[in-house]
Amino acid sequence: MALAPDLVGTQSEPVSYAWGRDDVLLYALSVGAGQEDPTAELALTTENTEGVKTAVLPTYANIITRGARPDLGDYDKAKLVHAEQSFLVHRPIPVEGRARVTATVTDVFDKGKGALVRTEARAVDTETGAPLVTTAQTVFISGEGGFGGPRGESTPSPIPDRAPDHEVTYRTRPEQALLYRLTGDRNPLHTDPAFAARGGFDRPILHGMCTYGFTARALLHTVCDGDTARLLGMDARFTKPVLPGDELTVAIWLEDGTAYFRTSSGDAVVLDRGTLTLA
Repeated sequence: MALAPDLVGTQSEPVSYAWGRDDVLLYALSVGAGQEDPTAELALTTENTEGVKTAVLPTYANIITRGARPDLGDYDKAKLVHAEQSFLVHRPIPVEGRARVTATVTDVFDKGKGALVRTEARAVDTETGAPLVTTAQTVFISGEGGFGGPRGESTPSPIPDRAPDHEVTYRTRPEQALLYRLTGDRNPLHTDPAFAARGGFDRPILHGMCTYGFTARALLHTVCDGDTARLLGMDARFTKPVLPGDELTVAIWLEDGTAYFRTSSGDAVVLDRGTLTLA
């Protein structure tokens, strides 16, 4: 098994994605909205609360573009882990919509024990062609390195070297992965013990993008005063797995009009080098 040669520039076929109100409500619930207090995030979780307009958590951008996947070749899917994710919304995501999505492999790096593959996806409104969201995903595939490609440059962490300005703690639920998978990510790494063991895990782990969503909620309420229109984008690196039921603490730094963040579970940093893009 091996990655396809000359991956850079490989494009997916265009895919269509349609969503409705129930989809965005389920997504918010799957990343913990309303979990601590069912009355606290009603804009994200309900459609019929008096005086409250339904809003879409901006990280739903990653759900919209998820189906566009260039062919990376023949490799063991159990050896793939999520390494980094970013998104940018070009306008607020509507509660209902249709998008056309394409994705392109932009970088492939040889890390010796594995390969890093970065893919950028763009979604446009199906009817108007107007840009809706752009996302970028980097995955690490164990056993696919050593092909002599570029290694990629290391960059310093953008997080300030001081105590955070805010910390927010949420606890995930033991069945969190079972709920999150209903948003469309049915990777058995998060549910099947045998498949997880092939990837080197003692038990199924939580979706990295679920941790990412929990983190977005902390940022939304701490930095953006709950206003989804102010949260335009996020970029962060996945560093350690999270188990369903684990507690997550999001540390937030505010500096020169920008927010930086890091998410930890216990003593382990699980999401690092986080940067928030604000309106």
